[in-house]
Amino acid sequence: MTRFATHRTTLALATLALLAGSVFAATTDDTTPPAAATAPLAAPMVLSPFVASYQAYNAGDLAGTAVMRLVKRGGDLWRVDMDVKADAGLAGLAGITLQQSTAFRSSDGLNYVPLGQSTLKSAVFSKKQTVGVYDWKNHVARWSGDVKDSRKAPVPLQDGDLSTLLLNLAVIRDAQPGKSLSYRLVDDGRARPQTYVVTPQTEIIAVGELSYDALRIDRTNRGNDENVLWVAPGLPTPVRILMRENGQDKLDLRLVQYQGATSQ
Repeated sequence: MTRFATHRTTLALATLALLAGSVFAATTDDTTPPAAATAPLAAPMVLSPFVASYQAYNAGDLAGTAVMRLVKRGGDLWRVDMDVKADAGLAGLAGITLQQSTAFRSSDGLNYVPLGQSTLKSAVFSKKQTVGVYDWKNHVARWSGDVKDSRKAPVPLQDGDLSTLLLNLAVIRDAQPGKSLSYRLVDDGRARPQTYVVTPQTEIIAVGELSYDALRIDRTNRGNDENVLWVAPGLPTPVRILMRENGQDKLDLRLVQYQGATSQ
């Protein structure tokens, strides 16, 4: 079994959180059925609470589990969470957990305004926590806690800025066949552009005993670091997310269970 340093895999899990999004097993098999006909355009998906469970793979080996939740807090306030836990004894990652959460406002279920963000990474002998506040009155975001000194300065905000977890929701909301997607990600004390391309046709994605007719979405501005998501009509969370580096699979999330959830 290939082994990877604990801190490197933890970083990969954090990046996943979830997006977007914020992650899948192996390269698409050559035996995958031919792509379906060009997918029809669909109306954007309006927010609705859900709980989605994933199996997490690292370089093709089962490494743990992940759960994404979208919770309506009342009025126009929402929260999206991602919890990742590595299984004991697998790839030397025993006890590693990641908990990430973003509180946000959405008055119409389609536009997302981040308000606060928190990340907790813990292992057997270490624990790191960061907290971000999006101050829209002054149009700046600030991070505190275990943040690099170079990222403690206020980050100017622009309308439409998103956190990592909100980026996952935005990609699903905006995915249309053949469309290019552009976002500005403000998280962890810095701002970065994010661009994606949606394939013009759907393809069959097998996840366990289930299969989905899904659109593939590739991030195009990370050089040798690839992020690929597959989204299926009617599902508010990706059915698969794959992170690759230098052509090799790294972190892979596979949807194993999904259910709607009541507001909390």
